[in-house]
Amino acid sequence: MPVWLRFALAALAVWRITHLLIHEDGPWKIIARFRDKLGAGFWRGLIGCFKCLSIWIAVPFVFFVGGDWVEKIVVWLALSGSAILLEEQLTGPLLVEEGESDELLRRRDDEFRPETEEAAEPDLGSGPRGLPR
Repeated sequence: MPVWLRFALAALAVWRITHLLIHEDGPWKIIARFRDKLGAGFWRGLIGCFKCLSIWIAVPFVFFVGGDWVEKIVVWLALSGSAILLEEQLTGPLLVEEGESDELLRRRDDEFRPETEEAAEPDLGSGPRGLPR
C-alpha cells in the first residue's frame, strides 16, 4: 500500500475515533457512559477537547504509516492536524451572540451580511450578459 494512502486512511481513522469519543454517544450509549464515568479533571478535560484528544489518538496510527523516528514525529503531528482540519471543515465553528436576536447559534460564514438592504437584494432587472429577463 502506498504511503500516501496509508496516511490518508490513518488521518480519516484519527478523525473518526476522535469525533466518536467527543461528539457521539456510541451504540447502546457506551461512549456516553464512558465520558460520564470520567467525571471532572484531566481525563474529562482531555475528552472534551478535539485538538487535545486528536494528538493522543494519532499515536498508534503513526506506526501504521511508518517511517524513521523523525518521520514518525512529523506524521504524528500531521495526522492530528489533518483530523482537526477535517473536524473544522465538516462541522464548522458555531458563534454565540448576545443580544435581542432570536438566533443564538450560527455558522461563521453567515457572519458576513450586506450592510444595507439594497445590497442584499439582487438586481432582477437583467439576465445574463445584461439581457432583460
